[in-house]
Formats: sequence, structure tokens, C-alpha cells
Amino acid sequence: MNVLSFAEAIKSSSGYSKRHLLLGNGFSIACRPDIFRYDKLFEQADFSALPDSAKLAFSVLHTTDFERVIKVLRDSAALAAGYGVTNAQADAMRSDADALKELLVQTIAQSHPALPSDITDTEYAACQRFLDNFSTTYTFNYDLLLYWTHMHRENRADIQSDDGFRTSQNDIDTGIASEYVVWESGQSHDQNMWFLHGALHVFDSGTEIQKYTWNRTGIRLIEQIREALSRDLFPLFVAEGSSAEKLERVRHSDYLAKAYRSFQEIQKCLFIYGHSLAANDEHYLRLIEKGKLSHIFVGLYGDPASAVNRKIAQRANAMKLAHTAKRELIVDFYDSESAHVWG
Repeated sequence: MNVLSFAEAIKSSSGYSKRHLLLGNGFSIACRPDIFRYDKLFEQADFSALPDSAKLAFSVLHTTDFERVIKVLRDSAALAAGYGVTNAQADAMRSDADALKELLVQTIAQSHPALPSDITDTEYAACQRFLDNFSTTYTFNYDLLLYWTHMHRENRADIQSDDGFRTSQNDIDTGIASEYVVWESGQSHDQNMWFLHGALHVFDSGTEIQKYTWNRTGIRLIEQIREALSRDLFPLFVAEGSSAEKLERVRHSDYLAKAYRSFQEIQKCLFIYGHSLAANDEHYLRLIEKGKLSHIFVGLYGDPASAVNRKIAQRANAMKLAHTAKRELIVDFYDSESAHVWG
């Protein structure tokens, strides 16, 4: 398998008028591996309020991956009736799955860096250089790192970075500033940053999508999020186990559904960084197969011959074979480490 350096991949893609970027959890792990790896999140999670069965599921499955355990619990509950499992036991599995989803959100919030300044200027500068290669950024990550990088660069007039959130019409009409800004579909035409599965700082109030901000409250963003969680208010957050369950969740949110449609429409060139092309995100991988892209560059971390990378390459090449557009989908691989995303 031929693996390009990131610089070679960028040069190879220079003929395209637009490049798009899809980020997976490797983006956050590359910045703070001691926080964002699933094994670290598992170590930091407080299971004390959950039934013993919820934590035992990790041991039985020999994993620290929250999403995998959530998926198995829900799949098992769905199969329960055919295997003589009682309704009460199936309900307990579903309850454990829901509790683990909430625990994952709480753990990410509690272990998250407290301040934007916890990321150094050197790290921000490196990440900005990386992001500057792309027209639109899509991320599966829930954390604040991409948003913080966006905020760190907003004084640069040459950079147009837009997450779609604006002052609400009510604030404009009343002249009274709320503690948050809002997202509306009709105002997202220039948006070039999308949180595909939600984010810690994005909340669905039931009537509007709100983004918590620091500059309207003077309260650290992560503290606002933790305070909201203490009041049982949960962010817009897709951590369902299977791809089908995630897609169902996406379709029930205006913001997430618009993000899905935006990704569906991208053309030309896509770089994938820090994502394993895992089956639980198949709803987005299928969009690549059915979409209008001409060329994808897939990042590989470490030895290209490793079992993980062979599996990634197999799925990427399968997308090439399944591509339904008239033009062939070209698939290339690049070395993720050579991107030096955080310096």
C-alpha cells in the first residue's frame, strides 16, 4: 500500500477547487491523548451511580469503548424476546445503555481541559495551518478543541470560519443579549464548520438550537456545560450504539439533519483524519459511496500494515468499488502523523 505524506497529499489534491475535511476522535487524541482516548475516559468515569451491570458489560466485552457497549446492550435488548430474556431484563439493558450515554457526556465534560489557554499558542497555530487547507470542516467529535481553535483565530481577517450560530432575532428585537447564540437553518448558507454528532457546547432547548459562549457570560464555557449537566440538561449529543440508531437521532434534529445534508452534497475532494471508518458511522460512509466526491484521502496512523490500518484500507477501497457517481472515486492514503495537526 502506497502511503503519502500529508504534504504530498495536499500537493496531489491541489487541482481541486475545494478540499473538505472529516475529523474523527484521532484529532482530539493527537492533542491530548491522556484525556480523549476511550481507555482514559473509562478510567475517569464515575460508575458509582449506575447499576453494577453497566460497568460489568465493559469487562465481559473486553473493551473500554462506550459506544460499543451501548450498541451491544441495545442490540441484546432488541433480541431479548427471541431468546427467552424477560421484558424486565431487556428494559434493564436499555436503561444501562441510556445511563452510559449520559455518563460519557459527563465524563468528557469533567475531564475536558478547563480553559482555552490550556492549549498553547503553538498548538493553535499548528492546528490553524492544518485547517487552512480545507474549505469546510466536518467533525464527529463532541469536545471543544475545534471550536476553541476557531475562536482563537477569529481576529484573522483572512480566515472565514463560520459555525452558523448568530444573535437571536429576539435579542435583536428586544436589545437584550441572551447568554447564548442560536442556530437557524435559514442562516447557515455560509457555514463551513459542522458538528455532525453534536457537541458539548450545543444544546437543543426544544424550540431552538443554542450555543453556550464565554463572551456573553464571563463564565468559562466548560463550567457552563458542567453546571447545565448538574441540572440534568444534556447537550445535543449522538452516542447511540449503531449507525442506524445514530441516523435516526440525526433525522430528529434540525441542526444534525442539516449537517447530514451538507455532507451529502460535498464534491471534489475529502480528507479524512483520525477516523477508523468504523461501522457505527456507516450512515456517513454510505454518503461518500453515493455522493459526488472525486477523490478521498484517508489518514493512517502508525504502521500501514497493522490490523487496524488494513481494516481501514479495506473499507476505504470498498467505498471506491461501491461509488455510484459517473466518475470514479480515487482513494489515496496518507500518514496522519505527518500532518502535525497540533505541532
